[in-house]
Amino acid sequence: MKVYFISLGCDKNLVDSEMMLGMLAEKGYCFTDDELQADIVVVNTCCFIGDAKEESVNTILEMAGLRESGQIKALLVTGCLAQRYKEEIQKEIPEVDAILGTMDIDAIADAIDEVLSGNAVNRISDCNSAVIYGKKREVSTGGHFAYLKIAEGCDKHCSYCIIPKVRGSFRSVPMEALVEEAQTLAGAGVRELILVAQETTLYGKDLYGEKSLAKLLHELSKIPGIYWIRILYCYPEEIDDALIEAIKKEEKVCHYLDLPIQHASDRVLKRMGRKTDKATLRAVIGKLREEIPDICLRTTLITGFPGESEEEHEEVMEFINEMEFDRLGVFTYSPEEDTPAAQMEGQIPEDVKNARRDEIMELQQEIAFELAERMTGKVVTAMVEGKVADEDAYVGRTYKDAPDVDGYIFIHTEETLMTGDFVKVRVTGSYEYDLIGEIYHEFTE
Repeated sequence: MKVYFISLGCDKNLVDSEMMLGMLAEKGYCFTDDELQADIVVVNTCCFIGDAKEESVNTILEMAGLRESGQIKALLVTGCLAQRYKEEIQKEIPEVDAILGTMDIDAIADAIDEVLSGNAVNRISDCNSAVIYGKKREVSTGGHFAYLKIAEGCDKHCSYCIIPKVRGSFRSVPMEALVEEAQTLAGAGVRELILVAQETTLYGKDLYGEKSLAKLLHELSKIPGIYWIRILYCYPEEIDDALIEAIKKEEKVCHYLDLPIQHASDRVLKRMGRKTDKATLRAVIGKLREEIPDICLRTTLITGFPGESEEEHEEVMEFINEMEFDRLGVFTYSPEEDTPAAQMEGQIPEDVKNARRDEIMELQQEIAFELAERMTGKVVTAMVEGKVADEDAYVGRTYKDAPDVDGYIFIHTEETLMTGDFVKVRVTGSYEYDLIGEIYHEFTE
């Protein structure tokens, strides 16, 4: 039986998909990347913002057409949309044979067996159920890098966010389990670990009584075969001296942090339910750059939050100009059902949100292009991602570039390189967000 698997949404969801693929592989299922060759389709969904919900629904409807026509034998829907909208899916898309919630991914094989036996399956466990870990994974990222999900859920309860309602409270994966999983990944050829969670900075506080991300970094750094360790989704107010010291001390830990600040106006941050203010943001960013001068900082923002004034939008622009973030993404505010922000007064028209987003990205583009130009002449380490077709050139990433969200470095060489190789590159120029370089050989007499 061939399974066609569609994973939507974030990298944390991708880890769930890879665990489900691993469980199905152990049961003897094989996989296809062509839905027309599939017997079974699984759609692992997202519902974080309106666009994500729309993509999930449209994907399910497309696959439902194959189920209705008899092209496939079973259609399963899993993940956040399933957790949140089980009744609606059952009512509106009867072609769906099974619905599994965020904490039910370990039931994927049994669910398929049930469906193929003629039974519908609807299993939505409490989103605060025990976190699922220790499952064999089928890594889908090419084999040279992999995401390591270190925790599930979130306790922050930002006023715009639905995640606690579909993923539950913050629960860490035990450190020994993460080390074992990382060792398995390294043994399979993974060279870069990317730590993810709804919030990585609080890792271990629920299990060990204190924030333990720094300790985890020390343990992961001992694993042979791992060359880079990258940290995403760090809440600024939770970054402490121990974490900064671990990033400085451990050579394998990339000098890269993703810290979603969301806004720079104290009033808007308070309405968002964020636990920080502009002064704290400025202090944290300043300390990171003082302690780790070459650190690359990525952030995300929400523009058009209810009640955001034009002056507060300009305040964000001024802060971005001042901070010169290396990487920045911005979302227009999306009102989500069952969140406090959706009921707030002062909802902003879509055209205003879009205009503010475009202004922010135009400013960030100028900053990013200038920062890229400043890299010319520097020697950097890059991980090879693949070859440029019909050219003596390869695509790579530096420590400043997380997969899929950041830029690339194009490496000109006549040498043969392999995906996953690490090479020294001298930057010879830049093109927009990307760098251009050539292999750098160090000669010693």
